[in-house]
Parts: sequence; structure tokens; C-alpha cells
Amino acid sequence: MTTSTSLTDYRWPAEWEAHEATWVAWPVNPNTWPGIFERIPAAFAEFVAAMACYEPVRILAGGPGVAESARPLIDAACSRRGSRFTPELYNIPVNDSWCRDHGPIFLNGREGTAAAGKQVIIDWNYNAWGGKYPPWNFDELTAGRIGAALGIKTLRPELILEGGAIEGNGAGTILTTASCLLNPNRNAGATIESMTEVLATWLQAKNVVWLPGHGIIGDDTDGHIDQVARFVDERRVLVAAPYSEDAPEASDLSANFEAVAAAKNSRGESLIPIPLFMPQPKTLEDNRLPACYCNYYITNGAIIVPVFGDPADDIAMQQLKDCYPERDVVGVNAIDLVWGLGAFHCMTQQQPKAQD
Repeated sequence: MTTSTSLTDYRWPAEWEAHEATWVAWPVNPNTWPGIFERIPAAFAEFVAAMACYEPVRILAGGPGVAESARPLIDAACSRRGSRFTPELYNIPVNDSWCRDHGPIFLNGREGTAAAGKQVIIDWNYNAWGGKYPPWNFDELTAGRIGAALGIKTLRPELILEGGAIEGNGAGTILTTASCLLNPNRNAGATIESMTEVLATWLQAKNVVWLPGHGIIGDDTDGHIDQVARFVDERRVLVAAPYSEDAPEASDLSANFEAVAAAKNSRGESLIPIPLFMPQPKTLEDNRLPACYCNYYITNGAIIVPVFGDPADDIAMQQLKDCYPERDVVGVNAIDLVWGLGAFHCMTQQQPKAQD
């Protein structure tokens, strides 16, 4: 595996570093939210408006009538919240709203190198989490089309990898899960060694911490890391914890916690796991939903947290405030959106500022 552009002068910024904007994809697929899709655009607009209080939001809204139907909902939600930024609509069509997974990964040039001030986009292949939800023909093109719109060089590893499957601390350490990255429904024959090399080559990872994965019942991604563990800084990691000791997912979540506790970052410092307790089980039509606070999103001035009308909401938001004291913590109702089997982190992809 080679790339014509050397990436040694680039790095993958952490999500808490300064953003140029956040990318999302307007909901267009009723099959993602069966039976309740009529409620989804307005709920999504509220989420967009919450982010637009803190940074620019760029929305993939291509296709007949999509932008025209989205604009009034967005404007009304932004007006209610007093959003500082007016979200931009881009004529780029999508099949689904999970921009974290089909959107671009931006790398920044390192300060003091020839790449300083520059960016490149890594455009992974995409197959809707192992071919689960066809079609994905538009989603497969999303990252390249964003790169073309921004005039940023795009590199294609020709390997399948979703953005929600990787979590970085901005200093060379990446968290991921064996349950997802080694699943044969992505890259047949993948091993820990081969995928570690992939992350070292394309994201300049200095070390990779492998968690078992799983633990979030209702998650259909084969165990994305952004449902179970998130970096707070270079050492601290929020790890999803069960709502009770006898919860059916307790053993899996404990294994993830122990894997973080045993790991070190690229500087050789031990990682510090912090439990982030889940809400009581949420269901719709007898289906367990992957309701989890680890799926928060970091904007320039705030943490946008999915809340579920549960007593644990306030506890999680206070804990996030303790972890990110310099940022506001904003809860946005996600009980309808999570019926799509994902929440705010799954729906976003940050575009970091190019300056290092």
C-alpha cells in the first residue's frame, strides 16, 4: 500500500481542536427512521441550530427539493436558539445522514514542515457497515465531492473504514475496536497488524489501542468506537458504562474499560478511563435503541450531548462539564433521532482549521 503524497508532514487533529466548520447530511431516507420519519427533519434542524450557535455548519442537501424543504426548518430552529451562524446548504446528494462514516477525514500539515497551513482529505471506501443498508452510491462519493467543493486534495486508500470506527487524541494515538475493523464484511483478511499499518500510513498513528468493542445494544455498526470510548484529552478517555451492574451489556462494557486502563498513549503515558454511565434502556416498537452519552459532539465552544428524557441525562451532562470546563454543555433531545441507530457524533464530521 502506497500513497503518492507523503503524509509524514500531516497529522489528524483531535476533535476538540479549532474547527473551520462541521459537516452534516440532511435526512432524506425514510427507511432509516421507519414509522417516524415525519418527525426527523425538525429534530435534525434543532441539532443543526444548536451547533450553529458555536460554529459554521455545512449541510449536504442535494437532490430534488431537499434544500428547499430543509431551509425553512433550519432557519426557524436557528431563530429560536439565536444561532450565531447561518448554516450553508451544499448541492451534494446523500443516501443517508451518517456523515461521520461516509464524510471526509481532514489531516492538517504540521507546523514547521512544508505542509504547514495545508490540508488533505482521506477518502475511505464505504459500504454501509458491511453492506447492511443499500444503496450507498451517493454516500461513497461524499468525501471526494466535499474535497472538490473546497479545493482540497483528496487521497483514497481504497480500503473500507468509517469515521465512527476511529477516535484520535491529536498526538498520534488512535482508539478503535477489533469487532469493527477486523470484521470480514469490511476488508476481508484484515488483521490487527495490517490495520495498524493502515492507520499508521494514512492517519500517521504512532500507536493504536484496540478495544474489544460491542456493548451498546442496538448498535448496527459492529461496535464503533464512538459509541463506547472517547478521548477527553491525550490521556483521559470517557468509556461507556452500564446503567446497572446486572445489565446485559455489563460484561462487554467492562472489557472495553479494562482495555483502556491497560493501554498507553504514544508518549508512553497510561490512559485514564472514566466511566460514563448509560441511561436506562430506551426502546421503540420493542427494539432496543443505542442510547449512549458517548455519542456527543465537540464544537468550538460547546459539547452537544444527546439526551433521552432520563434521570441520567443531568448526571452525564455534569460529568461532561467537569471534563470540558471551558465549554458549554448543551443537551439536545435525541430520542427520535436515535431510532435511526445513531446520534450526534455519528451525524457529524469536523473540518478542522488548517492552521496548526
